[in-house]
Amino acid sequence: MSPQSDEEAAERPHPRENTLLFGHMLAEQALLSAYRSARVPHAFLLIGPRGIGKATLAYRMARFVLAHPDPAATEVAAATSLAVESSHRMARRIAAQAQGDLLVLERTPNEKGVLRQQISVDDVRRTVSFFGSTAGEGGWRIAIVDAVDELNRSSANALLKVLEEPPQRALLLLICHSAARVPATLRSRCRMVTLRPLSEADVAKAVASATGATAADPQIAAAAAAAEGSVARALALLDEDALALRQQALDLLHALPKLDPNALHALGDALAGSDVALLTGFVDTVNAWLSRHVENSGGEIGQMARFAEAWERINAAADDTQTYNLERKPFVFNVFGLLAEATRG
Repeated sequence: MSPQSDEEAAERPHPRENTLLFGHMLAEQALLSAYRSARVPHAFLLIGPRGIGKATLAYRMARFVLAHPDPAATEVAAATSLAVESSHRMARRIAAQAQGDLLVLERTPNEKGVLRQQISVDDVRRTVSFFGSTAGEGGWRIAIVDAVDELNRSSANALLKVLEEPPQRALLLLICHSAARVPATLRSRCRMVTLRPLSEADVAKAVASATGATAADPQIAAAAAAAEGSVARALALLDEDALALRQQALDLLHALPKLDPNALHALGDALAGSDVALLTGFVDTVNAWLSRHVENSGGEIGQMARFAEAWERINAAADDTQTYNLERKPFVFNVFGLLAEATRG
């Protein structure tokens, strides 16, 4: 199978269009059980690494609730999953972004057409009028925030006000890549649902579904094996150059806090002039490494704080590098300098 072109990548279904979910059975059942309960939580925080299907699950939940607005209905009691057929009118509306009872908050372009680094407070304030207006059929109003990690202090405070006084039949589905980056005041007002990285087999099946190939394809198998449970990362790794670059980054990460200047120069050269997908793949590899170290910190506050700060600074620098098309090699040296400092403590 040949590497995917940008046009082919653009054809992969957006989570709002994707009615298939691979893995995450326990998380899906937790959402379904909560919806059937006498008191449906007004907010769920879907936590897990990037690219494992959190947004797909959020849209799946939204689709199910809007298609079955009565939690006590017979079809809800009989449901074994949150699946809604793609031919269902609600699925078609959501896919076409034509469902007025669903609001999606994500980063938007600024007045110059450049994607903002954070979700703006003005966008979050739209939830006030959204939840305050009359809902359509069924009475549910649902907001998906993708992702709460990208809220700044003002936008987080604006969202907190909605969470503190949720209106009736309101549901917020908050996607979160790292719980450590979400204010405790927000976390405490949500039902937390943790999603684990997918199995290698599920990643291969999801990639095969997205690309129209088979899970047994050698290139898909190699990408799935290296993706650490992330479908998005596996899709990016279908390119052999991406796999090679990932290995270069992993070799440097495993050597921390020791730094190899020659290897850093080589990695910087590999990223220089490359497309955005390779840069994104590099940042994803670093973020996955950071996530593992936060999880393995044993709750030691100082160590968690160092890695959290490194995460913030690295991802802010990555956004700047991509947005303003900055030189890649200085970015690589900056990343590993921050990681070495965090590792040494």
